[in-house]
Amino acid sequence: MNLNDEKLLEVKDLEISFFQGKGTQAFEAVKSLNFNIKKSYCLGLVGESGSGKSVSSLSIIGLLDAKNSQIKASSFSIQLNGESIDLSSLQEKAWANLRGRHIAMVFQEPMSSLNPVMSCGKQITEALKHHFNLDSKSAKTKTLELFQEVQLPDPERAFNSYPYELSGGQKQRVMIAMALSCDPELLIADESTTALDVTVQKSVLKLLKNLMLKRKMGMIFITHDLAVVSEIATEIAVMRKGELVEYGEIKAVLANPKHPYTQGLLACRPDINKRRRRLPTVQDFENTKNPDELLNHEKYALVKPEELQARELNLSNAENILEVQDLSIEFNSSGKVVRAVDKVSFQLRRGETLGLVGESGCGKSTLSRALLGLIPLHSGKILFEDKEISGLNRHDFLPFRKKMQLIFQDPMSSLNPGMDVRSIITEPMTVHGIGDSAKDRNERAAQLLKDVGMDESSLNRYPHEFSGGQRQRIVIARALAVEPEFIICDESVAALDVSIQAQVLNLLFDLKEKFNLSYIFITHDFAVVNHVSDRIMVMNQGRIEEIGWNEQLVHHPQSDYSKKLISSIPRIM
Repeated sequence: MNLNDEKLLEVKDLEISFFQGKGTQAFEAVKSLNFNIKKSYCLGLVGESGSGKSVSSLSIIGLLDAKNSQIKASSFSIQLNGESIDLSSLQEKAWANLRGRHIAMVFQEPMSSLNPVMSCGKQITEALKHHFNLDSKSAKTKTLELFQEVQLPDPERAFNSYPYELSGGQKQRVMIAMALSCDPELLIADESTTALDVTVQKSVLKLLKNLMLKRKMGMIFITHDLAVVSEIATEIAVMRKGELVEYGEIKAVLANPKHPYTQGLLACRPDINKRRRRLPTVQDFENTKNPDELLNHEKYALVKPEELQARELNLSNAENILEVQDLSIEFNSSGKVVRAVDKVSFQLRRGETLGLVGESGCGKSTLSRALLGLIPLHSGKILFEDKEISGLNRHDFLPFRKKMQLIFQDPMSSLNPGMDVRSIITEPMTVHGIGDSAKDRNERAAQLLKDVGMDESSLNRYPHEFSGGQRQRIVIARALAVEPEFIICDESVAALDVSIQAQVLNLLFDLKEKFNLSYIFITHDFAVVNHVSDRIMVMNQGRIEEIGWNEQLVHHPQSDYSKKLISSIPRIM
């Protein structure tokens, strides 16, 4: 028998239920799940938030709370040294011996997974000492070898650094090194590249794949993005509301998906090579009997070249709503002056969406905050509707604040958890004197919720009662409450499932048309920015690499940096 054909993990009829309190029926989070993992094979576990994929992975590594959860399966076992171990019946002491040594996990957010007050090296040496009884010198040597294996640029520096001193990609490599430190047979990667820049994401995916083959590990790679999973997985399991809806060899499933949910996940992600008028959603596919007819419908049809040319001509003749001239921003960092934005100049036309693309640390968010008067300039000018707003004090800037709004990446941290939706939306109206009375403002808040696709009954609820996509709609409604003309979307769809992302992108487009808004859309995802933008501006190390119309820049980039970003976009194989 080929070593790679050996079953490492077998899951049959897995059911996971959660108890929600006395007198309530148990909630079934996973229903009759079946799959196998082989050595040197990667299973891509795909689905949106709430599909059951993370719950399933936590059950495999024994991290579900036994007090409020129940696991049932006709077979739920891992093969170790020729012996089958039943995972559903293990006690905590047995799990402690199994975790790390045989099954390891890389979580989505490394900053919340790493101890912020302990050096990265020490966090790994502690695990090595515990599992292998190594002395400090041997543990450090092994850790440095691991840091070299995961391609950290300076292993010695990383060993002595604290998590906050490393970039996102470097922290994720530390997490991978930690997971590999005890030579596990099975590695679970839970959304471990979702928050990374496309270039860093590509390098981490390549690293994980090479390590899997080199160490002959089995791997479960969890994501909501089919393009990402296509670059690493051998097989794919698509989950929907706790059930497995499609399972098979990765190329076969992606080439010819059978289930409407899989078809929807494939279609709702923006494609760098195909620009549609609107993005279809999973719900669209589940409500149609003819997917081809849906995609060819005028509503979702591909944008024609003549449409783009007409749009470019109209915008070329439009007035500027925003003009930036030689803008520079500096910070003092550990006694050194760092120029975060370096002599940036551009214009934004009324009714235009300008995409702002670049890797983390390039100056995108710093530039956006300067435009809104939230941080001071070192030099340069900002003109809004031909009036210079750079250098204005807080009082004089207030009339412009009403016209300029910001939508952040994480809606949960953007909303006050102690305020209901009514107060969240009406508060800025009160500050800026919009509406003649509380009744008037309440009616406007209800209408704004309808504008963003939500029901008026949401007014009396609190942020924690909504999904991520719904919270982002509330943030958008709040931004619209003061009747702005210009909105900055700062990574405002990066944390959303691809189908929810499609809904929000469609919503932003509809609102732009209805209210004649101008956007600056900040992202690290070229496929997303190509779908929403009229022009794209690429930033690198505080400077503008190039700026141009979408079609020209995406298909004929001039700078090597832009070419690198575009080549790093995950594509369906």
